[in-house]
Amino acid sequence: MTSDMAFECLFVSKDAGIFKTVGRVLRDLSISIKLCLSCSTAFDMLAQGSTDLVVIDWEGQESSELLQRIWKGGKWKTPTVVAISSSDFRVPGAHIVLRKPLTTENSEKSFRDAYSRMLLDYRRHARHALMIPVVANSDDGRSMSVTITDIGDGGVGLSGKNLPIIGDVLSFRLPLPGTPREILIHARVLWSREYGRAGCEFVRIPPVDLVFLHDWLKAKSQVKKPRNAD
Repeated sequence: MTSDMAFECLFVSKDAGIFKTVGRVLRDLSISIKLCLSCSTAFDMLAQGSTDLVVIDWEGQESSELLQRIWKGGKWKTPTVVAISSSDFRVPGAHIVLRKPLTTENSEKSFRDAYSRMLLDYRRHARHALMIPVVANSDDGRSMSVTITDIGDGGVGLSGKNLPIIGDVLSFRLPLPGTPREILIHARVLWSREYGRAGCEFVRIPPVDLVFLHDWLKAKSQVKKPRNAD
């Protein structure tokens, strides 16, 4: 995602007409575009940065090979994939298939669906850096001083000298900046590292505290809104 919090799209096509139609829709959704004229160079471009959306003007075997390489993964999260195809056959691996001939109407619907998926995925996986010391209590009565290093929709990261073991359930009160009160969190340790870091998943958060957390995360996860959004 770019510095102004716009989603990034890698657009793979050499058809100027398709790019004109789809590009207008993407710009209206405040999605930045990198144009690639061939599948053979698209994979290298994908590896260069953070891509949220890949749009492929489907051309048979080359496009299929690109999609397979995307799903095999690399040093990036798997992007949302939209295939633009003249065939009625489904495109395995594509999240959304946009049929030719393109119209403004079917393009807008397909890319709004893609935008919603990217937004949900971004908010689910976003992690926000913190550096807040807390006292955590394990379910067997031990107390330990740890530092909460990041937080997201599903859990927290922490660091400390004497970390809990995997499977421990910790409880602690987290003073998130700007929230009306400390948030009570119960979290289970999923992994830990020898260099003093650990990752936890949320087990239980009181309903009112959960509202505060969700509001805080939503405020921290703002992306550029579509130009014609309400």
